[in-house]
Amino acid sequence: MRPRIIRRDVHLTPSGTNLLGLVKHSTATHLAYFGEVFGRPSGEAGARFSGDAEPSAEFWARADESKEEIVDRYRDAWTFSDATINELALDATGRVWWWGDDPVTLHHVLVHVTADTQRHAGHADIVRELVDGSVGMLPGVDNLHISDPDEQQRFRDRVEATAARFRGPLA
Repeated sequence: MRPRIIRRDVHLTPSGTNLLGLVKHSTATHLAYFGEVFGRPSGEAGARFSGDAEPSAEFWARADESKEEIVDRYRDAWTFSDATINELALDATGRVWWWGDDPVTLHHVLVHVTADTQRHAGHADIVRELVDGSVGMLPGVDNLHISDPDEQQRFRDRVEATAARFRGPLA
């Protein structure tokens, strides 16, 4: 089993991407797309677009929000989304007003939200690795092909050296 590397100096990416912020964003996304878009407002998603919300409020956990609260809200958003998906036909139409005036189908929204969630799951994997060195889907199974830590570092150094060749003058 690979030793865990805990990076106390890295908690998020340069853009501020963080684990709880990704969960909050996914909550807002599910509530908006499976609620407002189909005329089924949840009451929570509207704050995302109101003038009262601070910029990027959905992308980070405030000091007064607990991890448990954020995760529970996401679970509630799943239930809310599932109700929309179960009650509407795939060809049911709605309107994503922030995309424009063209109608969209539930099928289109399902594909969009699935892709968005999958993309953010990848972000979460990267942030988690930066925070505590964890990789892979299961404890003790990291899905890496190199198990020796020294060999893993040599591999990382090779990748970094090769990437440096392509950075060009903007780096």
